[in-house]
Amino acid sequence: MNNTIAMKRFEIVVGIEQLEKLTELLDRCSVRGYTVLKNAGGLGSLGIRDPGDVMMELENVMVVLACKEDQAQRVLDEIRPALKKLGGMCLISECQWVEGPAVSY
Repeated sequence: MNNTIAMKRFEIVVGIEQLEKLTELLDRCSVRGYTVLKNAGGLGSLGIRDPGDVMMELENVMVVLACKEDQAQRVLDEIRPALKKLGGMCLISECQWVEGPAVSY
């Protein structure tokens, strides 16, 4: 593909109460950009988290980021032990970054 960069895509889901710790971890890894999607629902180790439930006290967030291979390894090395404390899940996949006017990888 022309004008694309091979990268790794991270999709990380944690409880909103863990978001600050996760973003601190990403800062330590010099991640320059990510997207936070609030009110993520689903079924996990803590049971069902339904974002439509007005009585739900805790919500999940999903953090999506893309980075080059060397940085992806740093993120993985940091996040693997942290997930034991943070809970949640992390998926990593291959992706293509479409080059545009401003890059944040």
